[in-house]
Amino acid sequence: MEPAIKLSAGVSKWDIRQKVWDYIEDHNLADFPRPVHHRIPNFKARKMLLVPTPRLRSGLFNKIIPPLGASKDILRVCATSQGVKEYSVPIGLDAKVHVDLVVVGSVAVSHKGWRIGKGEGFADMEYAMMATMGAVGENTTVVTIVHDCQVVDIPEELVADHDLTVDYILTPTRIIKTDCKRAKPQAIIWSKVTWELMQRIPILKSLQDRERQAGKDVRLKDERTSEDKEKTALMGAAGAEPRLPNSQSRSARVGQRDLQSNTEAVTTVYVGNIPQSMRAGEFKNMLRESNASPVRLSWQGAQHRAFLDYKDASAAQRVVSSLQGLNISGNTLLVELSTSRRSRMSGNPLSQKQD
Repeated sequence: MEPAIKLSAGVSKWDIRQKVWDYIEDHNLADFPRPVHHRIPNFKARKMLLVPTPRLRSGLFNKIIPPLGASKDILRVCATSQGVKEYSVPIGLDAKVHVDLVVVGSVAVSHKGWRIGKGEGFADMEYAMMATMGAVGENTTVVTIVHDCQVVDIPEELVADHDLTVDYILTPTRIIKTDCKRAKPQAIIWSKVTWELMQRIPILKSLQDRERQAGKDVRLKDERTSEDKEKTALMGAAGAEPRLPNSQSRSARVGQRDLQSNTEAVTTVYVGNIPQSMRAGEFKNMLRESNASPVRLSWQGAQHRAFLDYKDASAAQRVVSSLQGLNISGNTLLVELSTSRRSRMSGNPLSQKQD
């Protein structure tokens, strides 16, 4: 069966998401909530589904316990985020849980089992967390339920190590066995986790502490970047200054970091013609997928633009080349270097400034 949606060469994940969302809306294929843009589309598949804690805010699993004699209306509520709050009990990280089947939502999926979600990474993180807990293993089957139009040809270069793949695709007309050979996430890849994500998913802190006690390297992406830059700075200074005793060296490094964080020069990239419907979080996810995450993001969504700060001019130029001509929701981004280099206070990576 030929895919309902044809994809051209060189497409990005955002191109695929937009085409699928547009097709579903144009053909009135999904259930509530509508429109489906920036969501995992809902379909009636007559399946009983158990869901993780919404957005992983307070844990990983919740066990839904409907009241005795629950009506159909109450059972429908149980399958919603409100139902998780009212009719469930949390399952702790120490619980001995084995998951045989994982049902995951998708925006797009390929016959080979490669999957694209809505761009926030929750499904990938949920599976990695389950793997860390020992709740899933090589015999766990992953299924996604989509409309036929969501089955598309996804380029392999868009699939990363942390991306969850699927074993079966269920549509209203067929069941597709993917025979996917690509390994699923076996653990949390801490080097890809940011402080921002840690704040959004508090349970990650508990898992990080456990793995740290087990002797694993749990440094976050932000920590590794800072350490690498510090090592480079110290190596560059080694030939120019005498080596200090440990206590003085530590003080010097602290002072050096404080000075650098306050007055560090950056190169700024201007991004214009951003779609009105795009949210700041979605823009950040797009930058991550394009390996274009800045040290600071100034978001001006009302003006359809953003300013991205980078540590050096070469990194900024690579981002301009990478994003130039990118089409999102029918808008071709305007990307160029800002007219001047600025020195400004360096905030947290991907910090958001609202004007």
